[in-house]
Amino acid sequence: MRFEGTAGYVATDDLKTAVNAAIVLERPLLIKGEPGTGKTVLAAEVAKALGAPLIEWHVKSTTRAAQGLYEYDAVSRLRDGQLGDPRVSDIANYIKRGKLWEAFTAPARPVLLIDEIDKADIEFPNDLLQELDRMEFHVYETGETVRASRRPVILVTSNNEKELPDAFLRRCFFHYIRFPDAQTMQAIVEVHFPGIKQRLVTEALRLFYELREVPGLKKKPSTSELLDWLKLLLNEDITPETLRERDPRRVIPPLAGALVKNEQDAHLLERLAFMARREAR
Repeated sequence: MRFEGTAGYVATDDLKTAVNAAIVLERPLLIKGEPGTGKTVLAAEVAKALGAPLIEWHVKSTTRAAQGLYEYDAVSRLRDGQLGDPRVSDIANYIKRGKLWEAFTAPARPVLLIDEIDKADIEFPNDLLQELDRMEFHVYETGETVRASRRPVILVTSNNEKELPDAFLRRCFFHYIRFPDAQTMQAIVEVHFPGIKQRLVTEALRLFYELREVPGLKKKPSTSELLDWLKLLLNEDITPETLRERDPRRVIPPLAGALVKNEQDAHLLERLAFMARREAR
């Protein structure tokens, strides 16, 4: 099983090497990078390239590690017992399988995405160490042991909201997705907008990267926001000349709401535009 990229995802050589190294080592691939750099989408593209089923576990702040194994619904069993439901005789009827259980028992080797692991409690990664190491866990209510016949390909994403425990990091192959340079970004744009006018892309990328370099910007625009902006530029038929005549140091780019996502950055750009206009007088 090797990942060589797909037609719908521009993967750098370093990223392809990281994915294939994790597959060979049979260790989770920990992916970090700015939001919007394609970390979550990568799992779907790896699954597509390998012809493997994709199982997604999107972690929230309230997610517990045990939910990835299974959950026992004791409340429903008690209620059904009071109603005389015959299902109560088999406790397995009240065991809800988690994403790890699904991955361990999948008929074909799957790709398992554990998305935004840093959103959960700090102990969340540690609570999964034994299961990810041994590829098995015990179901106490039924007495059975769920064991993986083949290790799934595991991708773990993090936005660096919390530091992950060293014990968890030791068990992972790590890769940081660097923000794409202009050449890579142009290839990404071409994938999403085949045949797009190159002059428009050139001017849009110039404005985009200059906006990312504005000092004091709280949230730099990401790849996904650039693609949204380009879609709007095409829909509104904005010409390359319109983008070229607008100096990003002096005025806010057209349809900037696709790129700027908080009031602090919007006010910063307005102040910079005001100061530039005043100095030009």
